[in-house]
Amino acid sequence: RRPQRSQSDDRQTESRGGSRRSGSSRDDSRRGGGGRKGVSFKKVSIVVPLYNEEESISPLSKQLQETMGDMGQAFEVIFVDDGSTDRSLQEIKNQCRGKRNFRYVSFFGNYGKSAALQAGFRAVTGDAAVTMDADLQDDPAEIPNLLVKLDEGYDVVSGWKKKRYDPFIKKLSSKFFNFVTRLFTRVKLHDFNCGLKAYRRAVIDNVTVYGELHRYIPALAKWNGFPLIAEAVVKHHPRKYGKTKFGPSRFFKGFVDLLTALFITRYVRRPMHLFGFLGALAFVVGVGVNGYLSVIWFQGEPLSNRPLLLFGMLLMIVGVQFFTVGLLGEMFANQFFAEKEYPVKDKNF
Repeated sequence: RRPQRSQSDDRQTESRGGSRRSGSSRDDSRRGGGGRKGVSFKKVSIVVPLYNEEESISPLSKQLQETMGDMGQAFEVIFVDDGSTDRSLQEIKNQCRGKRNFRYVSFFGNYGKSAALQAGFRAVTGDAAVTMDADLQDDPAEIPNLLVKLDEGYDVVSGWKKKRYDPFIKKLSSKFFNFVTRLFTRVKLHDFNCGLKAYRRAVIDNVTVYGELHRYIPALAKWNGFPLIAEAVVKHHPRKYGKTKFGPSRFFKGFVDLLTALFITRYVRRPMHLFGFLGALAFVVGVGVNGYLSVIWFQGEPLSNRPLLLFGMLLMIVGVQFFTVGLLGEMFANQFFAEKEYPVKDKNF
């Protein structure tokens, strides 16, 4: 029997990435605690990366306890302090004092959200993980809805802030970013930047994030063999405390990281497909250009004042270089992946 839905039609979630796994219906006896949003997960880990959010930590902790308590679900909260310069670490320690299921990790410096999430993922002990920001714009009351959706058989459930309380420029840039990311990654989500997401343990164990790749975790999960991705509409609140971390540099970083995500999800195991194609294309165009110039040279026209000759030669040289880079990449990839174990879903030995 599936969990009873309590949301209205406008909060129906949209499934992405294929059909649901068989056996997604759960027996009531397997549901944790008999709460209002019971799921089959034995323990849920909530990872909260933060930077300079001292005023939000206490109310967020209270809301998390209330939400998970109402749900009747075993849980842990992992705060990851990304080198905060205010009293965030002290507030985290206050919240963790006397609570065995509240833990924290604190960095010496500010290494970014991806590094914070990676540290949190390595500390997870539950069989499902939820990530959320600490600024109180993400609503902890949405966690049960994400877990129920995840329990239907999905690998990743991403929040969608359909109604946002952000500055106009941030909303506009986010729409453009999400459109481009959907186009290139082929993961049909409306809100890649939403910090509120739920994952199965196997996903976070097999996905590594660094730099600014936290935005592309669903794409990385799909490439690592977890294609069942869904999204759910979640509440979004105006920022109460602190300052937004959004800045102009985010545009450039987002574009560069998109290229990185595309490369590591499509070509890191087969670099020749990218560099070989570019090399062959450049070489063929160069041969065509020089072939044309050869014909007109035989007709008696001098080429000493034709820059096109140098351009054709350059294309041929670049083509050979791209092809060589592809061959070297294949050699390194073969050496690396020959020693690396692939994610295994199941086995009988």
